[in-house]
Amino acid sequence: MKTPALLLASSILFGATAAWAAPDVVVSIKPIHSLVAAVMQGVGEPTLIVEGAASPHTFTMKPSNARAVEGADLVFWMGPGMEAFLEKPLQALASDATVVELDDVDGLTKLPFREGGAFDAHDHDDEGHEHEEHAEGHDHAHDETAEAREDHHHDHDAFDTHLWLDPTNAKAMASAIEKALVDADPDNAAIYASNLETLNKRIDALDKEIAETVAPVKDKPFVVFHDAYQYFEAHYGVRVAGSVTVSPEAIPGAERVQEIHEKVKELGAACVFAEPQFEPRLIQVVTEGTNARSGTLDPEGATLTDGPDLYFELMRSIATNLKTCLSGA
Repeated sequence: MKTPALLLASSILFGATAAWAAPDVVVSIKPIHSLVAAVMQGVGEPTLIVEGAASPHTFTMKPSNARAVEGADLVFWMGPGMEAFLEKPLQALASDATVVELDDVDGLTKLPFREGGAFDAHDHDDEGHEHEEHAEGHDHAHDETAEAREDHHHDHDAFDTHLWLDPTNAKAMASAIEKALVDADPDNAAIYASNLETLNKRIDALDKEIAETVAPVKDKPFVVFHDAYQYFEAHYGVRVAGSVTVSPEAIPGAERVQEIHEKVKELGAACVFAEPQFEPRLIQVVTEGTNARSGTLDPEGATLTDGPDLYFELMRSIATNLKTCLSGA
């Protein structure tokens, strides 16, 4: 058997075909599929379940998805808080696979859900991170209206699973991905390790780039369609003032829309952001009679081509679209 060093050298010399056969890997959603694909480069390509502009919040498994899960050696997903549609199929079909729940790996910063359409802007320290009590699970003021309780059914100790929007979390997940791949496929361990090192360097460079991009507009409040951005907010110190609807499955009622409309006016919010997979008409209602502009953010890569570069395109597009709208460019 080749040593890891010789394996890496031969794979470089003779190309990816020199690597040992790749395990069958299935990944739930685009952002983490991108991280897995980056670690697997030169060995194989993972299969993506939620393709195209589909949303994990409303996704329905197809027979081809079920076959992929059933034949997988490894399955990566965020967890039931993100892909509820996948929980039962994993139990039924993935008995021979190693299932890695990435919202439960070591080294993650987890933030609690924020309930209610409008929430106060949060304090940030000098480095752009929220105070420790936020990361430790500090409760936010809850909207106690019946409408809010019906719209949002998370347990009080649950956390937001859009974890990849903090690049530090992305690196923690990438480390867990590499470990799982090495455990399943030790013959290609050297390639996975080299790819992880490259990926971490790219994420560090991206992190610095995004911080510089949003720095000129980080103090301008904005409203989002769906509260998916608090990890980006906490890491980079931008000011999310509220959301049109907390859960993308829920249609906000007239009271919620009026609440957000008043919040936009009260804060002088510079922008209200829709998402590509959701109906943007509500944004027009919320911004009517205000000075707020409208834009689009894509936290799950719905409009992007899947692959190892998607994570970087996703993060960069959020930063660029924020800067463009908030600066009035």
